[in-house]
Amino acid sequence: MADEATQELSVTPSAVAGGATHVSDEVVEKIAVAAAKSVPGVAELGGDVARFFNAVLDRVGLDQVGDARRGCSAHVTDGAAVVNLVIVIGGGRPVPEVTEAVRVAVTSAVEAYGLRVDEINIRVDDVALGGPVVPSA
Repeated sequence: MADEATQELSVTPSAVAGGATHVSDEVVEKIAVAAAKSVPGVAELGGDVARFFNAVLDRVGLDQVGDARRGCSAHVTDGAAVVNLVIVIGGGRPVPEVTEAVRVAVTSAVEAYGLRVDEINIRVDDVALGGPVVPSA
């Protein structure tokens, strides 16, 4: 009789609760920055002002503050992302080659998280000639 009282319940996809999943813009920005930084020829991310403030933060020991999303903005709508990047390229590197490699790397990285990439807009803000990039104020 004890066997009749025991009943197994199987979990099927129809038994799983529904709901919506939203990936925040900030998550896409972090993914895009990491991917863009990995591309040979990308010396830095961010415009002059962002790099200036980051240099100040570096000098006072807050070198990780603001780095995760610097030089990037993203907007996610209905599972699709539009990414805007501001980069500094290394001296002597062809802009079309570097920007195309950035688009490939960012698209691959963002799509690995299950999102579609509709656009990647890139602004080349500066070129790094020689040593480290020193932003002007």
